[in-house]
Amino acid sequence: MGEEKGKNKGEETFEAIRRRVEEEPYAKKMDLRLLEVDHGRALVEMKFTEEMENIFGMAHGGAIFSLIDEAFEVAANSYGTVSVALSMTVNYVSSPKKGETLRAEAREVNRSKRVGTYEIRVATEGGDLIAVCQALAYRKREPLPFL
Repeated sequence: MGEEKGKNKGEETFEAIRRRVEEEPYAKKMDLRLLEVDHGRALVEMKFTEEMENIFGMAHGGAIFSLIDEAFEVAANSYGTVSVALSMTVNYVSSPKKGETLRAEAREVNRSKRVGTYEIRVATEGGDLIAVCQALAYRKREPLPFL
């Protein structure tokens, strides 16, 4: 029964995070959509639009980073306590074509009492790798303020 309560608490946390992402001004501006959330995992997508182009007509690294950061933020905070970024290292592998939908999947690699390690991969719907990120989160003790 205790495990069942924990599962319900997890679902409540996931639903609260889903609502917050839908309301988040920056996520709205970038049209970031949270598709999946679970403990230590998140899947977020975004369409590469003309407004996200750099001076070469390619996807701006900042736009791709925004997608990565949203997936990381959700995965790191999925346990219901505040987690903040300590470090993020991004390797850009290729650029998507205009109009392609990109998906960032964040997966927890390791979690201790105070630090979480994550890998975030960005790919097109067709599976072409766009970027890979390694990230560290500092895990605070306080619960998410919107729970």
